[in-house]
Amino acid sequence: MTAAAASPAEGLRFLDLAALARAALAREPFPWLVVPGFIPAPARAALARDYPDIAEPGSFPVADLRFGPAFADFIAELESPALRAAFAAKFAIDLSDRPTMITVRGQARAGDGRIHTDTRSKLITALIYMNESWEAEGGRLRLLRSPDTLEDVVAEVPPAAGTLLAFRVTPQSWHGHAPVSGPRRVVQLNWVESARVVRRERLRHGLSARVKRLFARRR
Repeated sequence: MTAAAASPAEGLRFLDLAALARAALAREPFPWLVVPGFIPAPARAALARDYPDIAEPGSFPVADLRFGPAFADFIAELESPALRAAFAAKFAIDLSDRPTMITVRGQARAGDGRIHTDTRSKLITALIYMNESWEAEGGRLRLLRSPDTLEDVVAEVPPAAGTLLAFRVTPQSWHGHAPVSGPRRVVQLNWVESARVVRRERLRHGLSARVKRLFARRR
């Protein structure tokens, strides 16, 4: 099943909006929050089963992937008016006319995680982790005070199943993680400035994905 085939979910099976509403919003050095258990435990098995099979590193536009019905309903919930309203209220930002962009990762490579801020055309970044357990020291996203070192840590978030990490994109929203290689499942949801940004980013991610798959087949 592809993203285009997803139908709106009846209710919110996968997202705990009450937990999001209860979560404290930190203000420094940029607005951010963490919600463990944002995806309730009973829903995680279905999502793990229907998660896209991604063998290559990198971010893939959800519309370019194949996945099962539970994951399709999950994507529909991410694009729902209820989640949009919850994020608008929590971050005190008008998202009413802002498009969404969703990308999915399945694998990490050693070069991932370098310190960066997201592009200014993104308004909010929400990362939802899908790894049933996480023992590695690397791959734990760190929110940072500066771009100079991974040790200037505000918070460190293990990519454990069902955890939401979200932040307002600002020139100071530095983040990164120590290197790790292997399976690392994460869904990234962004509200962005315009539909033009969605088209541009899908083209960029789609081209990158095709190149990675071509090189993977040649190995």
